[in-house]
Amino acid sequence: MKQILVLVMLSISVFGLSVGSKPSSVSISEKNGGLVAGGPWKSEMLRDKVYVLFYIDPDEKSVNEHFSKALKEQEYDHSLFGSMAIVNLGATWKPNFVIEKILKSKQKEFPDTIYAKDKNKILVDAWDVEDDASNILIFAKDGTLLFYKSGKMQDADMRQAFSIIKSNL
Repeated sequence: MKQILVLVMLSISVFGLSVGSKPSSVSISEKNGGLVAGGPWKSEMLRDKVYVLFYIDPDEKSVNEHFSKALKEQEYDHSLFGSMAIVNLGATWKPNFVIEKILKSKQKEFPDTIYAKDKNKILVDAWDVEDDASNILIFAKDGTLLFYKSGKMQDADMRQAFSIIKSNL
């Protein structure tokens, strides 16, 4: 029984996200989505700055709005810190063209945030992030995953996230 449990735990860390390691290289482009501003989104973009990545089902967009607002209030130096929002279009019943229009206006309103769309749940499959959820991921300057939370950020999660960001800038 212990051997089965060990194998299950190893397979989770090999195929899914593991805090303290670099996730597999992923690209989202063409029919699968990509950057709202145009071109492919690549996981290699999560380098050279501390990044907070929001991977969100549009139906769950308000779940971590409180964290997003608190993050903006921190006023981090944009040469050291960046944010990305990838919308999981495959997780909603809402028409893609409506969400894409909203994303284009968001990109104009918040030019320091990188917006992308994932039409076919590429990150759900590649990184095993939660589907139909609001996911928060924090990456170090070298692309190492420092923090992962799926679902609503509680006060303790937020304190931990801000501490991780501050200590890695």
